[in-house]
This record gives sequence, structure tokens and C-alpha cells, in this order.
Amino acid sequence: MGMKGIDEQLALIKRGADEILVEQELVDKLRQGRPLRVKAGFDPTAPDLHLGHTVLINKLRQFQELGHEVLFLIGDFTGMIGDPTGKSATRPPLTEDEVQQNAKTYQEQIFKILDKDKTKVMFNSEWMGKMSSADMIKLAASATVARMLERDDFSKRYKSGQSIAIHEFLYPLIQGYDSVAMQADVELGGTDQKFNLLMGRQLQEQAGQKPQVVLTMPILEGLDGVQKMSKSLNNYIGINDAPKDMFGKIMSISDDLMWRYFELLSFRPMDEIEAFKQDIANGKNPRDVKFLLAEEIIERFHSREDAVAAREGFIAQFAKNKIPDDIPELSFTTDDEGYPIANLLKDAGLCASTSEAMRMIQQGAVKIDGEKVTDKSTRIQTGTEGVFQVGKRKFARIAVG
Repeated sequence: MGMKGIDEQLALIKRGADEILVEQELVDKLRQGRPLRVKAGFDPTAPDLHLGHTVLINKLRQFQELGHEVLFLIGDFTGMIGDPTGKSATRPPLTEDEVQQNAKTYQEQIFKILDKDKTKVMFNSEWMGKMSSADMIKLAASATVARMLERDDFSKRYKSGQSIAIHEFLYPLIQGYDSVAMQADVELGGTDQKFNLLMGRQLQEQAGQKPQVVLTMPILEGLDGVQKMSKSLNNYIGINDAPKDMFGKIMSISDDLMWRYFELLSFRPMDEIEAFKQDIANGKNPRDVKFLLAEEIIERFHSREDAVAAREGFIAQFAKNKIPDDIPELSFTTDDEGYPIANLLKDAGLCASTSEAMRMIQQGAVKIDGEKVTDKSTRIQTGTEGVFQVGKRKFARIAVG
């Protein structure tokens, strides 16, 4: 592998990554010209993956494309502890059957992205289950309490008087020991996993191994572009979402967020994405570029036909601003002051309450004849007639006399 090969590999590995510790060590490992062992650990709880989870899996796939071996670790032994990262309470352990079932579900989902032949699925119970209590105590001796309390969530819990159970300290140690057992060259994780990932380096060095390179990936923002993508915030795109829903959700993201999604979720080369930016700067409609992103993602988790059908359905429903034929026609009367918009939307049955109407206006979801209403104090004057719309599906033709 010549230097050019290494530069190209580095560029792909660094794409979208938050941090690489230590980059020079990665270059040295790549120079050896052998397939690297690239580890990522996953919780054994039932995966219901959304696009945020795939950021890491996409990065694993890029390593595979470069000829490296992916070690997909299911933490069934650690599942008995429950990962304390970012948690304020302990979690219930899983049964062996549940773990096996969840592992199967993982494989159904991840092999839509990863190459099955270059992926090794492993379970940490394989080596942890054989560890004696004496071995475990020896492992516990390899780190100090002071070092553990440097970890952000532990230190917050400690300072605020929230309890930390002793077994929670074992979690980062076991995650680190996994790297020793697997002889990992590289370990990937989210930015919130940095402490645990670095523990792997420490334990490998103590075991006389070359320490793994740590690569952290950012946490993907959800559809709102602010909070992290998560089920509980309902700002997510599930990889099992129907093609039509996937398409609509991707089209709803802002033009700014679109570039972040392109970098972390698309497999298009970065120079192609830069060219798209240039096209938009030269006047191309951002919507057309977003179409490409939506189609690529739907094709990955469904099929090319689904992607095309979803796009055509989207265009038919929204892009032509098509108003359904059978919308209700209503008429209201008002005085010289005019009809307050929120009351009108409630009275016309387009919103359940005036406060919902206010919220919809604030979200930019209210339109009159296709024009957004931005002022909540708008009053509709006598003699007004037009199509009032709330969200994407509620319409009424309203005349105010």
C-alpha cells in the first residue's frame, strides 16, 4: 500500500469523525498494509435503529470498503450490568434468550449497511464468562477511583449526591478489557463514549499490546436540527419507517441540516457533495438536492423502486401544492375589527383550540392561499375569501363576510 493509498484511506476515515486519538498511530497501523481489526460495541437491548445509530455503522462500512475487518461486539455480559453512560438510574439485566433474539434483530438491520462477509459478530460473554472472581478483582485493580470520577456523568452524580453502585465502575473496565481480548486496532464510539474507549487503550498498554486508536463519531441531530435524534423526542427517522414517511421526514429537515446528513449518512463522495453546494449557490433549488439524499437512504433500507415511488408521491402531494378537491367550504361573519386568525382556525375546525392555532402559526404551519401566516395577531377582514391550510393535510375554503 503506497502513501497515496494511506492518504485516501485517512480522508475517508476522517469524514464526519469528531476525534481520532491518536492520528499518527492510525497512520502507522495503516502503513503495515494488513487488515485492521475495527471494533464497535453495541448494547444487547432490542435494537430499533434510527438514522442516528447508523452514523457509527456507516463508518464501520467505510473501514470495510478499505479492506479492514469489522468486529461487531454485542455486550451480552455487560448487559448484565447496564451501561451507566448518561444514565441517572441503573438498568434491569436481560435473559440469555432475549440477548440472542436481540442479536438476530441487530443482524437483520445492520447487514443492510455492512458487508456480511467482512463482519464478525462477537459476544463479550465468550471471555468474560470464563473470568474467575480473582481475575475480576485483578481487572478492578487496573484503574483508580479518582480516574473513574473524572468521567463526566460519574463526577456529576457524585457531586450531586446521587448514588453510584460499585458495579457501574466495572463497566468501562470490562469495555476496555474487551479490546484486550479482541486485540482491537481501532475502536469506534459516540462522543459520549470517549472515557470508555480510552480505557481500552490503557488496558491494552498494561497487557503489553499496541493501544487501539480511538475514533469518536458525533451524535446526529434529529429532524429539528437542535436535539439529538431520539425516539423519546420523536425527531427521528427509523430505519424500518415506511418509504413514504422516510421521504417526508427527510424533506422536512432544514437546508442547513441537510449537509450534516449528507456528510454522516450519505455514501456519496465529499467532492460530489461540495459540487451540490456549489450548484445551490448558483441557483439550484435545495429541494432537488434533498431529493437525492432521501432517495439514497430509502434505497438503502428498502429498494430503488420504493425510493422512486416515494419521490413521485411526495411531488404529487406537496410540490405541486395540490389542494384536495373535496375540501369543506365555510363562511363566517365578523365586525369591523376583523376575525382573529386563531379563533377562525378553531371555529373552522382546522385546529382543536386557539392555543393550538397559535402554536401552528409559530411553527409556520398555517397558510392562506399558500402564503405563510407569521403574525399571531392577524385579523381576517370582511370580504376575505381563500384556502386556509394548517399543516400538510388540513384545508378549508373560507369566506369572511
